[in-house]
Order: sequence, then C-alpha cells, then structure tokens
Amino acid sequence: MLEGQEHRGRVLIVAGSDSGGGAGIQADIKAVSAMGGYAMTAITAITVQNTLGVSGIHPIPDETVADQMRAVLGDLGADAIKTGMLATASLIDTLARVLEEEAAHLPLILDPVMVATSGDRLINEEAETALRDQLLPRATLITPNALEAQHLTGIEITDLHSQIEAARALIDAGAGAALVKGGHMEGETLRDVLVSSRGLEVMERPRLHTRHTHGTGCTLASAIAARIALGHSLPEAVESAGEYLHEAIKRAPGFGQGHGPVDHFWMLKD
Repeated sequence: MLEGQEHRGRVLIVAGSDSGGGAGIQADIKAVSAMGGYAMTAITAITVQNTLGVSGIHPIPDETVADQMRAVLGDLGADAIKTGMLATASLIDTLARVLEEEAAHLPLILDPVMVATSGDRLINEEAETALRDQLLPRATLITPNALEAQHLTGIEITDLHSQIEAARALIDAGAGAALVKGGHMEGETLRDVLVSSRGLEVMERPRLHTRHTHGTGCTLASAIAARIALGHSLPEAVESAGEYLHEAIKRAPGFGQGHGPVDHFWMLKD
C-alpha cells in the first residue's frame, strides 16, 4: 500500500474465470464494484462452465499468475487481497511467495474454493493441504462453507455447535478470523458463524428456496474484501456483505437451466 492511499477500496482478486459469469473472477469483479470498490485480477485458471456444471479447467502458468500480481501491486497498489480457486499446490506455493514478498502487510480474504455449487470438485488433495499449511495462517479471514470447513478441520459439521467448533479450529490453525457459512446445512434459518478477535457472532437469515445460488461464496468473500478495503471493520464488512448477498439471491434473474447466477447489481435498479 502506498503512503497516503489507505482504504481506497482496491481489491486484488486471485481466482479462476467462470465463462458463465456467475462465479469466479466475474462474480468477484461485480461484487467488489457493487460495494464501491475497485477490482483488479490475477487469473489462475480458465474454466469451461455454465449453470449446469464445469466441463473443463485450464490452469494459467504459476509464474504468469505471479507476474499479474506483481504488475498490479507494483503500480496500482491494493488495500486487500481476495483469493478464490487455487487448483494446485505449486500455485499455492507461488502465491504464498508473492504474498510474503509483495503484500505481507495487506489483509487477505481467503475463500477456500473446493467444490462448485454443481458438486464438481475444483481442488485436489495436495492443494488442499498446501492451502491449509501456507495460506490459512496468513488469512485475515477465511470464509468456508460447512463442507469446506469440514475438509479443512476434520470436524463433521451438522449443527450450530459444530459450526462454532470448526470456526474455532480454523483460528487455532492460524487464521485471524473464520466465517463458517451455513447455506449448505438444513433448516429454514441459515446461520453464519463468525469467530474473530471480537469473539463469537452468529448471523441469522431466512432460507431462500431457489436454485439460483451459483457463485454465492465468491460473491460474499469479494463483497467482504471490498468493505475491508474501504476501511470497514471486519464484523461490519461481514454483516453488510451478507445482507447484500441475501438480496442478490432474492433478486436472481433466473438465467440458465441449472444453478443460476445472483443479481450482483440489484442496488443500481432501486
């Protein structure tokens, strides 16, 4: 961050591209923009996908990802970094090195993208281990859903108590804060659990019965990153981003035959 340029809303997103536009880099850019931030990208992979699923993943060379990051950080600067799909251990090694060299002082919002909404696995076991060992301890905030938190902690998540247990386990593993989301769990009330230096906070919202939830994890993490980049506190950022996403799901445009995208720019239509 350059002197005198704190909290200007600049978010560097390191993630994969979604050809369907509902998740990945495309969702990240939309969410950051909707929150009033400025989105920049280092693309890690090109995926071939739509609302029905992922039919191809084509990685970008690791050093090309690193070069994208250095180009952005060395010129435009950043106020926060948000990561999404990181498919290989070698890419995570490269990312950790660039973060250490170029951005150790910046807040890192780590969205551990492991499984797409369609059920397609997006990360292998070696990469999962590298993420846990190298990026989790650097994270200002990690934002797993219940299934991802279960993978990362080994804790079976079935209720609010186990959500809280998993969030605390992620803190014990080195994360600055953990948001364990409840969207994949049963019940008419969804509960997201945030454990941070402020303690435990549980955010509740009514379940929206819809198939249009593609990219919700990417969208939420990027909205949080934008709020943090603009100078909001972590709890404020999580709460406002959650409200934004809830309304975006409610107003989903209905595109596609499968898990459709949300309405990232609903605020512009009011």
